[in-house]
Amino acid sequence: MGRLHELHGTYRDRVDFLVVYIREAHPEEGWVITMNRDEDIRVQDPTSDAEREEVASSCALRLRIKMPVVIDPIDDRLASAYGGLPDRLYLIGRGGNIAFQGEPGPWGFDPETLATAIDEELAR
Repeated sequence: MGRLHELHGTYRDRVDFLVVYIREAHPEEGWVITMNRDEDIRVQDPTSDAEREEVASSCALRLRIKMPVVIDPIDDRLASAYGGLPDRLYLIGRGGNIAFQGEPGPWGFDPETLATAIDEELAR
């Protein structure tokens, strides 16, 4: 979140930032990663909107997310519509259209390309 927090600090007076918490990437019932074990993170895969909200709140606190966080409903409609799993950066332009769509994460999660897209959008 480091670079995203920097971008938020730089552009927050001109760009609204929002984190959308989608489906849990590393639940106990799925792909458990060593880093989660090292940090004593154990997350059950939510089965309701309320459970997902609880997990998202915990994640936001752990990561010290400085931007507003909203939750994709348990039916995963936002992640499905935008191809957001496991993570992806988007910029919605002034007209409500997608001005930038990053590559799928984690390898395509590149805040620098988002910064370039923000500068281009603001220059219009």
